[in-house]
Amino acid sequence: MDEDALSRDDVIGKVCLTRDTLASHPKGFSGWAHLTEVDPDEEVQGEIHLRLEVRPGARACRLRCSVLEARDLAPKDRNGASDPFVRVRYKGRTQETSIVKKSCYPRWNETFEFELEEGATEALCVEAWDWDLVSRNDFLGKVVIDVQRLQVAQQEEGWFRLQPDQSKSRRHDEGNLGSLQLEVRLRDEMVLPSSSYQPLVQLLCHEVKLGIQGPGQLIPLIEETTSTECRQDVATNLLKLFLGQGLAKDFLDLLFQLELSRTSETNTLFRSNSLASKCMESFLKVAGMQYLHGVLGPIINKVFEEKKYVELDPSKVEVKDVGCSGLHRPQTEAEVLEQSAQTLRAHLGALLSALSRSVRACPAVVRATFRQLFRRVRERFPGAQHENVPFIAVTSFLCLRFFSPAIMSPKLFHLRERHADARTSRTLLLLAKAVQNVGNMDTPASRAKEAWMEPLQPTVRQGVAQLKDFITKLVDIEEKDELDLQRMLSLQAPPVKEGPLFIHRTKGKGPLMSSSFKKLYFSLTTEALSFAKTPSSKKSALIKLANIRAAEKVEEKSFGSSHVMQVIYTDDAGRPQTAYLQCKCVNELNQWLSALRKVSINNTGLLGSYHPGVFRGDKWSCCHQKEKTGQGCDKTRSRVTLQEWNDPLDHDLEAQLIYRHLLGVEAMLWERHRELSGGTEAGTVLSSPGEAPEDSLARLLQVLQDLREAHSSSPAGSPPSEPNCLLELQT
Repeated sequence: MDEDALSRDDVIGKVCLTRDTLASHPKGFSGWAHLTEVDPDEEVQGEIHLRLEVRPGARACRLRCSVLEARDLAPKDRNGASDPFVRVRYKGRTQETSIVKKSCYPRWNETFEFELEEGATEALCVEAWDWDLVSRNDFLGKVVIDVQRLQVAQQEEGWFRLQPDQSKSRRHDEGNLGSLQLEVRLRDEMVLPSSSYQPLVQLLCHEVKLGIQGPGQLIPLIEETTSTECRQDVATNLLKLFLGQGLAKDFLDLLFQLELSRTSETNTLFRSNSLASKCMESFLKVAGMQYLHGVLGPIINKVFEEKKYVELDPSKVEVKDVGCSGLHRPQTEAEVLEQSAQTLRAHLGALLSALSRSVRACPAVVRATFRQLFRRVRERFPGAQHENVPFIAVTSFLCLRFFSPAIMSPKLFHLRERHADARTSRTLLLLAKAVQNVGNMDTPASRAKEAWMEPLQPTVRQGVAQLKDFITKLVDIEEKDELDLQRMLSLQAPPVKEGPLFIHRTKGKGPLMSSSFKKLYFSLTTEALSFAKTPSSKKSALIKLANIRAAEKVEEKSFGSSHVMQVIYTDDAGRPQTAYLQCKCVNELNQWLSALRKVSINNTGLLGSYHPGVFRGDKWSCCHQKEKTGQGCDKTRSRVTLQEWNDPLDHDLEAQLIYRHLLGVEAMLWERHRELSGGTEAGTVLSSPGEAPEDSLARLLQVLQDLREAHSSSPAGSPPSEPNCLLELQT
């Protein structure tokens, strides 16, 4: 798309990958794909409700076509809707319905008749169009009816999906519109009932609770058999599984010990892409994202708003980019470098000050995990000569793998809606380098790498002292605080999705304007959707989770925005209510819809239909129905739209993905089992496992065998759920 600030965004071109194409690439499709022209007549959506009949007539049979209604038509006008009408064509004769203004869910209830000749073979064509006063009408889709088949059936009624018009010859101009580089992977996973995965989950949790007791334990073995290529996926799945079991801190502590047991050089500690490093990265993204936003958000916003030219490398300075700066003469290179250093020192100082003040804002589970890391490293490397090593271990994750990547790519961490331009991106890169130097405790090696960073050294040295003081306070969390935290978490449902939204609850009186939305901070748990004025304010419950009946998008024309959703629920008295919530972008909208649908999917009384518009005045804006409590004009969606971090943890899916990975390395596991048990043949599992390492492995192999059998034959009466299709796309 080409973004336009004032009018609608323009389409540049499209790439279309079919499911068959993706299925032919088991490891995923990766490469450049040509953009092709987008023909509006092929980009259609929606369904039309028709009643078709063949009736006897005086001279010949009559073909009757009743055009009842349509839903989810493509919005062709700038108001976010269309002005649809239907054109019915048969044997050269054309009839049209009336025009329904400003609706993608029109209702016509109009009937047309045609004379049906004996042996007629021509098809009946029903076309939907968007009426335009000035320009030509826009095609919305068509349905072609086989009249011969209809003569046999005599009558047919139902919803027909609108199809594109592919009668025109297409131009093949691949390469003229550019290309997109894509990485796309499709995985189909059949997720069994929860009970099937309990042995696997219990076995892994038992291993974590036991801790490290020498070679042969399952977690070290899983790490050993995991290739670099899939380590991030395995780390993510394991972490999410243990998060759901309340064992994330214990799991990470086990990985810390494994990493420390095989590390002798302090300067390589946690610097590789080990399972410990990958799991800790994922953990910080889950547990610390809100904390990151609180510390980094204001600094990142300031960098974006100022858009100052910043450069410290003399070989890259471009004086002409700076301009006169009010001096009525171009600045010299020395002046540019000094001004850049001042700007970076200010940003770095502000960031370090915000970090120093954020100890209490850091989630207790993150603090407790860092405390374990600090303690384990200090035990492994005691002595005055290793005084900084525990601090560097903490900063290797906090600064190098969390804060610095977020500074360099704020959009990927949801700090900004869009990527930075070239100038802002360079400022962020230099700031991230400075943060890395502070995180490395200002070692001579980091200073020597890029000597032109020297102007920041005073701030970096001061930052090292600030950071050490911050870490000392951060890891000073008592066991009592942890117990209090655990008790609090056991009483309060953990947040599934959090973030700012604009709310408007309508009572159906008068026009609804976007200015009537009020910004609040929302939190979705497995108990309720709550809100507060600020993230730290006391929350008030808006909707009990059990009362949610549907979560759906709202038509763009209703509020002048395409990022509005509605949560339909019942209040304590059982009366239907609707809350309208506006998100900042389409990605945020999809994440909230995904989370809401997932946590309420087992609710009783879920709606089968809804109104995508609003009830304004005396009718619905979408379909123009006058009954406020009547049946909705579109189907509700109950499936989850996304599978990402901000969704609820799906324990069964995580267990299935871990099982799938272990199945892929089963041959290696059997080889290790034979080594440990002195040559037991593959396929023979120990029947009376003890506490020996080979017994743990034997139990795991038995669990894999049981799960394989469960997949090959679904138990009677408890069929597995529908497959979860995980589509991963990177542009």
